[in-house]
Amino acid sequence: MVYYLETPVQIDNLDLDELNQRFEGAHPREILAWCVANIPTKFVQTSAFNVDDLVITDILYRSLKPKKPVPVMFLDTLHHFPQTRELVEKAIKLYNLDLRTYKVPDVDTREAFAGAYGDALWDRDIQKFHYVTKIEPLQRGLAELEAVAWITGRRRDQAVTRANMPIFEHDIKHRIKVNPIAAWTRKESWAYAAEHKMIYNPLHDQGYPSIGDEPITTKVAPGEDERAGRWRGTGKTECGIHI
Repeated sequence: MVYYLETPVQIDNLDLDELNQRFEGAHPREILAWCVANIPTKFVQTSAFNVDDLVITDILYRSLKPKKPVPVMFLDTLHHFPQTRELVEKAIKLYNLDLRTYKVPDVDTREAFAGAYGDALWDRDIQKFHYVTKIEPLQRGLAELEAVAWITGRRRDQAVTRANMPIFEHDIKHRIKVNPIAAWTRKESWAYAAEHKMIYNPLHDQGYPSIGDEPITTKVAPGEDERAGRWRGTGKTECGIHI
C-alpha cells in the first residue's frame, strides 16, 4: 500500500473545505490512507462494533497496516448486548487490536451502575444516561489519548440529521473528526463486509441494523429507518457524542 507522500500536516493549518472537495467520492481506504500518512500520531478510531465501524477497522488493520496501529476506542456502557461483547473479543484476536476501553468510573457491572444511578436510568433521564455512559467517557478517553483526530463510522444515509455530514469536520474541542464512509450507503458497507469475509454482530441478521445498548435498542421493521430501533419513543436521533 502506497500512502500519500506528503509532509505530516499541522492540524491547525488544515483546510477542511479543500480536503472535503478533494476526497468527496473517494474510497474510504484512500481517505484513511491519507489520514494515516499525514495526520500526527495522536489518531484514534471510535467504535461501537457495528458493521460500519468494523469496515473501517478492517481497512486500517488488514489493508493499510500502519507501522503504529491506530488505537480503537470502545465505550463500555455496561449495557451492551452479549453478542456485542463477544464480537469485541473476536475482533481483538482477529486484528490484534490496540483496543482502549472507557467506561463510567468505578462501576464495573449493570448492578453496580443501578446502585450508583438508580434502576433504569435510561427511562427516567435518557440524557443523563447517555452523558454518563458515552459522552463523558468519550471526551475523557480522547483527552487521555491526546487525540488530535478521531474516526467515526457514520454515514449520511443513516438519518436525516447526518444527510449533509462532511468527510472532515471539527469537533467541539477543535479536533479533526473524520467520517471516511460518510458517502457510502448501507449496501456498500455490507458489500465490503461480504467481499472481505468480515466478522460482524449476528444481531444484524436478526432485525437490528443499528445496535446500541440492550435495554434501549429494538428491532427495526421493514421500511423503517435503520436507526429507528435506537431510543425508540424518546424523540432522540443522536445519543450526544456527535453533537
